[in-house]
Amino acid sequence: MKTNATIAAICTGHGGAIAVLRMSGGDTFAILNKVFRPLRKNFSILDAEANRIYNGFIVDDGGNEIDRVVVSAYRAPHSYTGEDVAEISCHASSYIQKEILSVLIKNGAELAKHGEFTRRAFQNKKMDLSQAEAVADLIASKSKAEHDIAVNQMRGGITLEIKRLRDLLLKFTSLMELELDFSEEDVEFADRSQLKNILQETERYLQRLVGSFRYGNAIKNGVPVAICGQPNAGKSTLLNALLNDERAIVTDIPGTTRDVLEDFLTIDGILYRLIDTAGIRETDDQIEKIGISKAKSAILKSEIVLIVLDPKDDIQRQFSDIIPPETPPEKIVAIINKSDICTDTDASVLPYGVNVLKISAKQKTGIEDLTALISRLYNADVFSTGDVILTNVRHYEIFSAALASVLRAENALESGLSGEFVSQDIREALRNFAEITGDEITTEEVLGNIFKNFCIGK
Repeated sequence: MKTNATIAAICTGHGGAIAVLRMSGGDTFAILNKVFRPLRKNFSILDAEANRIYNGFIVDDGGNEIDRVVVSAYRAPHSYTGEDVAEISCHASSYIQKEILSVLIKNGAELAKHGEFTRRAFQNKKMDLSQAEAVADLIASKSKAEHDIAVNQMRGGITLEIKRLRDLLLKFTSLMELELDFSEEDVEFADRSQLKNILQETERYLQRLVGSFRYGNAIKNGVPVAICGQPNAGKSTLLNALLNDERAIVTDIPGTTRDVLEDFLTIDGILYRLIDTAGIRETDDQIEKIGISKAKSAILKSEIVLIVLDPKDDIQRQFSDIIPPETPPEKIVAIINKSDICTDTDASVLPYGVNVLKISAKQKTGIEDLTALISRLYNADVFSTGDVILTNVRHYEIFSAALASVLRAENALESGLSGEFVSQDIREALRNFAEITGDEITTEEVLGNIFKNFCIGK
């Protein structure tokens, strides 16, 4: 990638009245000077002051006005990319946007690639790699919880703690390596008991981070909630009631739902992925069997299981036939449906620890109680404390490797092995930390893979 080129791109999506184009690089204002006609007399955009806005017209090569615009000026190094940056606010006509971009390119700018502005910010030390990745997560966030996690990471939530632990570990591994120069004198510069405490602290932090990925990944993709039950129990009716939309086909014919149907619902700032499954029963229908197999798989993989029970049938038998015995009871909600026509169902026959709720999906009674219960089950408070939550697969894999290195270092220390073995494992953990912040990311392939999913203009 040519980092000395001046790049330009449209930064806003379709819709709205105003659009923004961004340009970044050493020739930003020289290019702008060729196409921008300021309203202020005897003024050149070459003399633009940082953090000021200027009114004028963008003109084509023939001097014809394309649009009246506002130009915001940012000077290096105090800009998003660390370079000279100009943002052009114009009317949101797709024709106007394309024409302005075209004249910028004709006069020396290059079309920005995916994520190139943020990549330049990383390369110019305006942010580390974990913060740059958080920019993409912030843009893609679909819920408050996902937004909050991305904002925390952009503020350096991961970076600050890693830097503290890295400095401590680096100090000790340096001292242990220094001991090798005095091996014949049998001296110790590094306090082993203090190093043990630091390794244990690092292990606890990494264990928590790695463990948080289960929650973070669920939040990023929608917390999976399986809706299961026997045919005609009211699963699809419940899905429609939760979404307040006729999303699923509802009939009196058993086996209407034969495949997995998914949709999303936000409750208290967290995105949930509702999975309506085929009714589970004995059948000779090969297509229905496939749907039932998918239903059983969804139950095992979901964070919350809503089993819809028909009170006109044996609810204890329905529960035992459908819910795998290894399913934790605390993540199950036994929904006794059709409470408008059956009011005396005995829920005490269900297993201890299972959450029980009586509703009428058809009449939409008890739906608010159900959404409140779902929110409590996933414990939304966990995500309001500002703790770092991993949502990135790359981070999860690197922190898992770092945790393995720290555990090896602890074992080597406990076993009384030579300091060089302990130091080697600590060094490996430090290399993992550097990959998170980008200190040792140098290959074009790795950086290209990280930034390829960014939108153009960011």
